[in-house]
Amino acid sequence: MSVHPQVKEVFRKQSLLGLPDTESMTPAEARLAFSRARANLSELETPVAAVEDRVIAVAEQGGAELPIRLYTPGGEGVPELLPVFVFFHGGGFVLGNIEITDRICRYYAQAASCIVVSVDYRLAPEHKFPTAVTDAYAATKWVVEHAVSFNGDSKRIAVGGESAGGNLAAVVSLLARDRGEFGLCCQLLIYPVVSFALDTASCRECGNQYNLTYDEMLWFRAHYLQDEEQINDPLASPLLAADLSGLPQAVIVTAEFDPLRDEGELYAERLASFGVAAKAKRYLGMVHSFFNFSGEVDASKEALAETAAELKRVFYT
Repeated sequence: MSVHPQVKEVFRKQSLLGLPDTESMTPAEARLAFSRARANLSELETPVAAVEDRVIAVAEQGGAELPIRLYTPGGEGVPELLPVFVFFHGGGFVLGNIEITDRICRYYAQAASCIVVSVDYRLAPEHKFPTAVTDAYAATKWVVEHAVSFNGDSKRIAVGGESAGGNLAAVVSLLARDRGEFGLCCQLLIYPVVSFALDTASCRECGNQYNLTYDEMLWFRAHYLQDEEQINDPLASPLLAADLSGLPQAVIVTAEFDPLRDEGELYAERLASFGVAAKAKRYLGMVHSFFNFSGEVDASKEALAETAAELKRVFYT
């Protein structure tokens, strides 16, 4: 297939903004451009019962106060205690915040009948690896320990995210298994970064043609990691973890025209080889970040609905 016509139309509208290539900008400039580009996208609008902003404290990595946003679904027959989906935004560990994933989080809260907790982890290069990992784990632990304060069920916690956020969800799953401080029931990895080697066939095939480019990935990697040796650290590249047994079941989404396609699918295969239930689906004609095109692209609506159904299945069966 080629890139879907609906995606091409999104590209056309985005090109009218005249934004420079990410790798040609400073992180500050790129953050402004990223927010402007995301604000120009059309996404599904989903009403929920309540949205609440809170701040939580993280002691590690110099300490910080992290903003989080909680989404509570509405409707008749909502149980007293709801499962919780901890969500990490994308942006290459350098860009993004909880605002850019607001509509996705609203959708998951309502469609999966769960509370969504969106985490505003610290960004590189001001806070390089492993700060984002520290923040993601600490936030998830906080959710488990304080779930009752927002009518969440601490025994039904899932993690997930897009791109860099998918990386953090995978790494939190590894840490939760190894540290034994809490359990998770599912990891939803949406076109995740699971290796910083950038040596797959899809990296070569997609190159600099589509929504996420190889050159952008090099730029993100340089800003996120402290040195090239960290490429092989499983907390940066979970695909390289020696043991993937005992992890929560996984739902992994990839896009046909995404440099990260192959590593996501390899991760699903490796999980399965260690006995972890892992479902992977490649969306044909799609590109990186296509979940954010739900106002204009049918496959984006389909992918949101299918992944929300998977979450709901895990939570309620």
